[in-house]
Amino acid sequence: MIGINGYGNSPLTGYIYGGYTAGSSGATEGSGKAEVIKNPGESTKVAPGRKSSPAECQTCKERKYQDGSDENVSFKSAQHISPTAAASRVRAHEQEHVANAYSKAEKDGGKVINASVSIHTAVCPECGRTYVSGGTTHTMIKYGNEKNPYTQNKKANDALGLRGQSIDLAV
Repeated sequence: MIGINGYGNSPLTGYIYGGYTAGSSGATEGSGKAEVIKNPGESTKVAPGRKSSPAECQTCKERKYQDGSDENVSFKSAQHISPTAAASRVRAHEQEHVANAYSKAEKDGGKVINASVSIHTAVCPECGRTYVSGGTTHTMIKYGNEKNPYTQNKKANDALGLRGQSIDLAV
């Protein structure tokens, strides 16, 4: 099982990061305070029970993705992906694992029996946005190993059980 996983900092880190200010004056209507837009193009409405809106969410701004496998694929070091691009980037990354499985099977004389990709989602605890949290690739490769004594013994036992099953004694 190989894949990529996203992780983010806690919304209570205490660090202040620069971002885009909302509106031309930097203040929202009637609030009297400047709000920092960390995720431009997202809604500025705070959902009930949430700490911030998707546009102001520090957790979403700092979310990073990193691959945990030992294969030569992308995301070996943690990287930020925007929430809108995460699904396609994670799918492309998981496809790299599938391509590696086919290459390995071809190189070692095997055959890929099954390759499946699962994309995982989660809900941001700070703003409530549903985001792609990672992916997992499962591959099954069958290798023909005629020199293995266990394989040879199994084939011999199968042959003993099949002998005589195709004989027509009615003639």
